[in-house]
Amino acid sequence: MGIEYRLNVMPFPPRFTQSEYLETNPLGTIPFFDDGISQMTESSAICQYLVDVYNKPEFGIAVNAPDYGHYLNFLHQSDTTLTFPLAIILRYRHLEPDDRKLPQVAEGYIRWFSARLRWLEQHLSTGRLFLCGNKFTVADIAVGYALHFATIIGLKEHFNSDVSSYLTRLTARTAFKRAMKKGVELDPFKSLVL
Repeated sequence: MGIEYRLNVMPFPPRFTQSEYLETNPLGTIPFFDDGISQMTESSAICQYLVDVYNKPEFGIAVNAPDYGHYLNFLHQSDTTLTFPLAIILRYRHLEPDDRKLPQVAEGYIRWFSARLRWLEQHLSTGRLFLCGNKFTVADIAVGYALHFATIIGLKEHFNSDVSSYLTRLTARTAFKRAMKKGVELDPFKSLVL
């Protein structure tokens, strides 16, 4: 978007490793956004805020556009429908100590995640390159994050060919590669590899 920013990287989860972070964000969650005007913790809301407040309509869909409903739905579906089960899978498959891992819980949420991909699969089966308005938007960023997260925790085999091709298009973007490089440069733990 061309907006100046400062990125802080902390060990995950920060509420356990950096208790002073709770003074900044009482939830102790990431991301946390603060532009001196608003403080926000919800990824999708942050995306929409950047489009609206920083006047970046090229990354959104106008309210009178035919795809506006799809845009809002995918933007919010990314966190509530796709990323939520992935967080549970990550916890009970990878992060908990061995004696507290719950494979049956993780498997149940893998089934949930796979079933929740159906809306995206159907939408992409029409040959769309991006989700809405024939252009790249913050909805693609949000859904792309969920899909990328799923690949990190070993769930890429649950994607059909349309979803796989879509993720390949997103991760081939120069901005995605630049963001990944910056994240690795700033990550003192050189990213969680599972």
